[in-house]
Amino acid sequence: MTSADRSFIRPVALAFGLLAAAGMPAKAQDGQAIKGVVELFTSQGCSSCPPADAALKKLVDEGDVVALAYHVDYWNYLGWADTLASKENTERQYAYARMLGRNGVYTPQAILNGRDHLNGGNLQAIKTRLETMTAEGKGLAVPVEAKIEGEEIQISIGSGIGKANVVVVYFDRAKVVKMEKGENIGKEIPYWHAVRDIQTIGMWDGKPATFTLPASVLTERPGNSGCAILLQSMKDKETPGAIVGATAVLAGPQGKL
Repeated sequence: MTSADRSFIRPVALAFGLLAAAGMPAKAQDGQAIKGVVELFTSQGCSSCPPADAALKKLVDEGDVVALAYHVDYWNYLGWADTLASKENTERQYAYARMLGRNGVYTPQAILNGRDHLNGGNLQAIKTRLETMTAEGKGLAVPVEAKIEGEEIQISIGSGIGKANVVVVYFDRAKVVKMEKGENIGKEIPYWHAVRDIQTIGMWDGKPATFTLPASVLTERPGNSGCAILLQSMKDKETPGAIVGATAVLAGPQGKL
């Protein structure tokens, strides 16, 4: 890690089999191939994070990556309590640290396809690594589709090899927050795809499967809500692993990534 890299990364001490899949690549609802999943761990209280938040917004705009922002709470002591943070988001980052065999976590950290991590502010490195992962067979090999039909969200998963959890990640599409304290005091920053809940709704065993959710989980927050569907293997009961399929659906007229 170079000194330049360190200037954008804030570490914090950490106290304490990948799934092989086959099949067609995942696609967004408009038919565009999904290149990967980027999970950004960020904080409103971290002065190094705004460039990464802006990079995530570019990924959201480009529409070929499932991009999610997990706001963590361990920088709240610096004077500003992140309004989008949750302990569950922090726990997910620590679980990834265990999976990666790391001795610490940091912000801004981007987890790619549940397999690797990079500085979340380095957009070009993220794109390049996703391309490399696909070439290495570590991309999204299992097709996953989701759409709102009437009062239901219909989820379809194709065939592949192995087993995985079907994980639904609920997020708010856009929030603008003005920081009144802390390292980013006075800044008004837009945040995109901020995660507010994570639920496992079932298992996938390599065979085609369908799942149904009530559309009300999104439509009760019209125009500013969405969910990602992640097909994610587990290293153990508490430790997430590789993501082999993904898509996202939005409430309101957008209806897609």
